[in-house]
Amino acid sequence: MQTLTQIKALLEERGLRPNKSLGQNFLCDHNLLRRLVEASGAEPGDLVLEVGPGTGTLTESLLERGCKVIACEVDRGLAALLADRLDRFGERVDLISGDCLAGKRSINHAVLERLQGRPFRLVANLPYGVASPLMALLATDHHPRIASERPACMGQFVTVQQEVADRLSAGPGSKEFGELGVVVQAMCEVSNVATLGPECFWPRPKVSSRMVAIVPRERPMIEEPSVLVNACRMLLGQRRKQIGGILAREAPWVLSRLPKGVEPTMRAEALRVEQFVEMARAIARSES
Repeated sequence: MQTLTQIKALLEERGLRPNKSLGQNFLCDHNLLRRLVEASGAEPGDLVLEVGPGTGTLTESLLERGCKVIACEVDRGLAALLADRLDRFGERVDLISGDCLAGKRSINHAVLERLQGRPFRLVANLPYGVASPLMALLATDHHPRIASERPACMGQFVTVQQEVADRLSAGPGSKEFGELGVVVQAMCEVSNVATLGPECFWPRPKVSSRMVAIVPRERPMIEEPSVLVNACRMLLGQRRKQIGGILAREAPWVLSRLPKGVEPTMRAEALRVEQFVEMARAIARSES
């Protein structure tokens, strides 16, 4: 694995430096990198998608494990560095120079093209700007039970900022509870792998981070996640207002069909994930 000295030297040779606007903080704790790879359960021959590979520390670890890696790097300077550094691995690594997302609601076509419909895992130290939309898309559109015509994501094993990790696992009533947590929890099991202090990165961020595992539920709570996303946006977009008031304006026909345990005087932030699912189904049935 690359040491911090080697990472700095690689960047200096190319006249590069960490780009703050792209959220570039290089994870340089070898024990934690190994822990993430082990948590992923990736075996020789498995296909892995890595987003934000940086100088390739994690990429090389995955390749040395025998995985096939599709690495997507938006920074052109780093992409050129990676192309030279990873050339020795031949066809087992496929480097994409560009954004992993096409907007916030779909994966970049170049990434989908390289995946070729094959099941894969996401293993990455995710840049802050893409973390939430990417994880939500993979948990929904690429869930193994739903992705009949898309490559299925068999799990996400990622490092994200503490704030994002809190939103992933938040429960009702907390300020972190929102669309991301509801949608991901309805489709997947979320668990913590490790907590990382700022000292684990270079440059040191101002916040802590967490490694999380997001594993698809064998039976997701809902088969049409887009229905749940729409319900979340309707109800959580006005989270401090009572459900009855929101529905009276947005979907009055649902007021007489509220799921058991849901009252018009409740606020959406007080609902459990299971209740959001039932609300989503009620709204969808009434609209059809």
